Amino acid sequence: MKNHPTSGRRDAFRSRWGFKLACIGSAVGMGNIWMFPSRVSAYGAVFLLPYILFVALIASTGVIGEMAFGRAAGGGPIVAFGEAARRRTGSRRWGEALGLVPVAGSLAMAIGYSVVVGWLLKYAADALTGAWLENRGVEAFDAAFSSAASAWGNNLWQTAAVVIAMVIMALGIGGGIEKANKVMMPLFFCLFLGLAVYISTLPGAGAGYRYMFLMDPAGLLDPMVWVYALGQAFFSLSVAGNGTLIYGSYLSREADVPASARTVALFDTLAAMLAALVIIPAMATAGETLSRSGPGLLFIFLPNLFREMPGGPVIMAVFFVAALFAGMTSLINLFEAPIATVQEKFRLSRLAAVGAVGAVGLAASLAIQGIVSPWMDVCSIYACPVGALLAGVFFFWVWGKADCLSQVNLARRKPLGSWFYPLAKYAFCGVTVIVLVMGAIKGGIG
Repeated sequence: MKNHPTSGRRDAFRSRWGFKLACIGSAVGMGNIWMFPSRVSAYGAVFLLPYILFVALIASTGVIGEMAFGRAAGGGPIVAFGEAARRRTGSRRWGEALGLVPVAGSLAMAIGYSVVVGWLLKYAADALTGAWLENRGVEAFDAAFSSAASAWGNNLWQTAAVVIAMVIMALGIGGGIEKANKVMMPLFFCLFLGLAVYISTLPGAGAGYRYMFLMDPAGLLDPMVWVYALGQAFFSLSVAGNGTLIYGSYLSREADVPASARTVALFDTLAAMLAALVIIPAMATAGETLSRSGPGLLFIFLPNLFREMPGGPVIMAVFFVAALFAGMTSLINLFEAPIATVQEKFRLSRLAAVGAVGAVGLAASLAIQGIVSPWMDVCSIYACPVGALLAGVFFFWVWGKADCLSQVNLARRKPLGSWFYPLAKYAFCGVTVIVLVMGAIKGGIG
């Protein structure tokens, strides 16, 4: 793949599948593993229909828009918003100022995510060495996690996680991010698929499948099913005006953006379903009901459950290694927007920008270990939907209809239908407002 013509000597993805895998890696994360299964467990198969509908809506509007916007501008949020503002008013300044919002949101999310990836790295190492076998019962796992999640409780592993991410990013887009995702994403899917197949052989797993796929249509009348399905789809696809947009800026003009967005949505949904096909049947084999989500599910309840299962040591190791891959690829994506911004604004080399942002991110993430949960709540409730809304407004409203459609349909044999622009301009931007408002009211819906 060639560099974007407006991007000078900017790095780029070297293959279309490398770009797709990087975007899949950015989307596949903890939301797929610790939130989606709990939503399915709470509402049953009825949750899947609205979830898939919202994934289709957001992928066919917001994901396409952010990829195309980044490619069109040849830069991150500050460059893209500034160029859109210049086209409309002749001045870049107000657009560049607003572009700082998704960049700051991406850095804030990366800081919080660093803590989570540090936990994952520790648990993966413990699982591979068998150290977790010393724990007996939920209380023991709870105590172990409370120790790791306390202020300054996981410094070594968290530092290692950030350093690994920075080393990958210092190698560049094609040589680092693309290569890492080409390894980690296929391994993630293979490992989770293997877990799902193994758990399907255990007695009692069938009850989990029946619960997941036998639908009671009356459940669709519950408005919260739709609210939570929207939140899950929105956050799972990583539309926030930063990560997908910046990856799009490294995309060649020969790539089909709508096809790439469709691929990302498909594999993100497959990742969520694989996680559910591992966790919910596993709970059924133990006669348990999944009532927890978030870190408690991943680091307390599931390890205790896996410990009691046949082949527990292997299951635990495979599970946490796969989860680590998902977390690491998402962390890399979150750090990319601020790193690219530092490069663009201060004319720094890639290595210098990675070092500067990595140092700030590591120091901040170490400092917030004890408050990471409220930190991430604020980021997800406000930063993500605000960033997505700004990107949607700048591309679908400010950039201009003709140029927007030209960028979206670039390299396509058959342009998108007349449905695309009004759906993106009104429905997607409306969805981001709904996610923002409902998240603020309910304290998070993703």
